Order: sequence, then structure tokens, then C-alpha cells
Amino acid sequence: MLFNSFEFLVFLIVVFGLYWLVFNTKTKYQNVLLLLASYSFYGWWDYRFLSLIFISTLVDYVVGLQIHGTVKASQRKVLLGISMAFNIGLLAFFKYFNFFVDSWIQVLDNLGYHTKNTWSLNIILPVGISFYTFQTMSYTIDVYRKKLVPTKDFISFAAFVSFFPQLVAGPIERASNLLPQILGKRNFSYEKGMQGLRLILWGLVKKVVIADVLALKVDDIFGNYHDFGGGVLWLGAIYFAIQIYCDFSGYSDIAIGVSKLFGIELMSNFKFPYFSRNVGEFWRRWHISLSTWFRDYLYIPLGGSRNGKWKSLRNVFIIFLVSGLWHGANWTFVVWGGLHALLFVPSYIMGRNRKYTDAIVAENSWFPTLREFAEILLTFLLVVLAWVFFRSESLASALEYLTFMFTKLDFPLIYKNGLYSVGSLLFLDWIFRKDERLNFTFLKNINKKVLGFVEVAVLVIVVYLISLNTSSSQFIYFQF
Repeated sequence: MLFNSFEFLVFLIVVFGLYWLVFNTKTKYQNVLLLLASYSFYGWWDYRFLSLIFISTLVDYVVGLQIHGTVKASQRKVLLGISMAFNIGLLAFFKYFNFFVDSWIQVLDNLGYHTKNTWSLNIILPVGISFYTFQTMSYTIDVYRKKLVPTKDFISFAAFVSFFPQLVAGPIERASNLLPQILGKRNFSYEKGMQGLRLILWGLVKKVVIADVLALKVDDIFGNYHDFGGGVLWLGAIYFAIQIYCDFSGYSDIAIGVSKLFGIELMSNFKFPYFSRNVGEFWRRWHISLSTWFRDYLYIPLGGSRNGKWKSLRNVFIIFLVSGLWHGANWTFVVWGGLHALLFVPSYIMGRNRKYTDAIVAENSWFPTLREFAEILLTFLLVVLAWVFFRSESLASALEYLTFMFTKLDFPLIYKNGLYSVGSLLFLDWIFRKDERLNFTFLKNINKKVLGFVEVAVLVIVVYLISLNTSSSQFIYFQF
């Protein structure tokens, strides 16, 4: 079931009505409804994979309780190892089995040992497996670290693992944030409800009006890059940068907005990453739930920045390469992660990687300084070049695409119309750059009837565009 479909609209209205009008007498009734709704939402794709979510939930629920009730350190480590082995094993089998087999066969072929591949399997990748396995792993790790007391309420824990707004594409929530909200009483708030509806509408605009429109151009350019000059290829790379941002952040906006309708706040996942002034800042603004997950559960356990710069750089490369592999079973993703590690190194060596931790670009001005603009532009162009590997089918095609970008220079006369979408998105992001959840305080001065008319008009346009695409375009990060 896709957010940008009429099926989801009906589903949301029914669940919302039951949640606040029928099951609002007790929190546990609401949690039962959330669990049933979440399993129905996920089962819409393939009900067979519901067993994976249930087993993963059961394993980490039991392991969490056992770790909490065990004093002996060695036994606690064994229990944690069971959780890690199970969740990583799920990912390794469903997502990476064929990748590792094919890579090994290729290595043997390069060494002159030609073997027939009889090991590859016809494995279907379960939607969202990378997201909910990381979510449950963080729970058991936090219990092991004694940062979290495990819950005995299995229904609430299962609702936390499978919470439908963020189940298949994040944000990857921490139990310390989401679980207490599911265990606690929720009260309906009209103000939060309106904030949620506006976030949903903004997310749909990003997805349907910008991402899906640019996708048609991106698919054509990347699919036929031999036929185009360098100018068009540059446009294709820039369009993909905006497409994947609007597609993924649009999903996050909708997820956060839907959660608000149920009285639950999710963590931020994007904070205007294309206004970053270096790659370190970019990763503090892009896919925040994943980058902070790797920081807390991989980078810091490896030693973080505590053991000198060389070991710290080693740890940086590890998390970027693993992050690349997390995105997909293809060497293009690994190279993409490695490129970001290389782009991160200069600012890290010069001690500038933490320079823009909290500062908002042009915080007290409408325009950035010349230096800020140059830094933003350089960072954006470097990120765009790296996106070519992310989007390409193979390393060979990515390298060829990049080569043509710099050698087949021309002034494109086609696909220029996509720049309107790019410019509109960046302009609106610049207006809202102080608050990723859409700060509508300036709307208070606008007549409510006029504002309502504009919002309804935008909604009509979105619904019309969805109706034109009867297949409803899938979100890019569903494949991860």
C-alpha cells in the first residue's frame, strides 16, 4: 500500500476514525488497532513476509527481557549475539546472498577459474527489511547497554516494531523515543492534526509533483546516456539529486504527518541537506535516522574519534562503506559510500567537519554570504557527482556517464523544463530552512479563507496527478 494511492487514503480515514472514536477508551485498545493496521498495511504487498516481522519482533522481545534479567556479562553478550545474528542473518540472506555469491564467482573468473553459478537463488527482497531490522537491533543494544528498560507489553512492542507510517522507509526510530509514546496515553490535538495534514500534503507535493515528474526525465537520460551530450547528462544528475531528495524526504514528511494524526511524534529525517556547506554537514542533514544509527551503534563502538586521527579515519571509511552497502547489493552503492568518505576526509583532517553542527545558513538574512554560497554550491556539485554511482546500473556505466559529462560538453536544448521543478523546490526549502517540519508562522497573517482555498487547490492538483498515474509510483527507498 503506497502513501500516494487512493487505497491508502481510505485505509487512513478508517484507521483514524476507529482510533479516536471507537478505541480511544484505553491505550491498549489503540495499540491493538495500530498493530492490526500495521500488519494489514505491510501485508498489502505480500502477506508471506508478515512472518518475518513477527519472528523478528518475538526474538528481540524475548532477548530484551532475558538480557535485562541476566547479571552475568558473558550470558548478556551471548543473548545480544543471538539478536544480532538473527537480524543480520535476515538481511544477509534476503538482501545480500546473491550479491556475495555473484561477487565471489566474478573473483574466481578474474583469477582464471571459470565456474558455473549454481548457488544464486530467486530471492524476493521484503519491503522495508533494512529499516525494521535496524530498529529492533537498536532496541536490544540499548537494553544491553542499560540505557533502556525492556517492556513486558508484547502488543505495544510489536506496534513499535511495525508502526505503519514509518515501517517500510523510516525514519528508523529509537525505542527510547517511539516506544514510550506507544506505551503512554495519547490525546487528540487539533493543532497537531492540522500540522500533520499540511506535512502530508507537502510530502505528496514533493513526491507526485516534483519527484515523479523528474523521474521520467531521469530514467530517459540515464537509460540512454550514450545519446546525449554532457549538458543533458549534467541535468540528469542534478534532476536525480532532486528526485531522490523529494521522493525520500517526501515519504518522511508523510510519515511524520500521519504519525501526528495519531498523537505520535517521529524524529526528523531530513533538514535541507542541499544547503550544506561541507559533506559532514550534509550527512547531519540527510537520512538523519540512518547516519545517527551508524554513529551510535557502529562508529562509536569501533572507537569513534578517541584513538587518534588514523584510526578515526578508518572508522569513518567503515561506516561510509557499510552505509553504501546498506543501500543496496551492488558495488555502485559501495563506491558511492566510499566517495562520500573521501569527500569527508579533507574537512575532517582540517578539523572543519563539526564547524556547522547547529548553524543555519544565512540564519539572520535572506541571502547567504558569498563564501557560504560557494561552499553550498561546491558541496552540492560533489554530492551530485556521487549520485551518478547511486543511480547507475553498474560501475562501468557510472564511469562512462561521468566521462561523458566532462567530455561531451554542449548546451542542452531539451529537458530544460525540469529546472522549474528544481528551482521551485530549492526556493521553498530556502524559505522553510529554519524548520524542517514546515514553520507556518508567517501564514498567520494570511486570510484563513484564502489559505484554505490554496491548500484545497494544491490537494486537487495532487489528487489529479495521482489519478493520471493509476499504478502510483513506488518510493525509491522501498528497494532498500
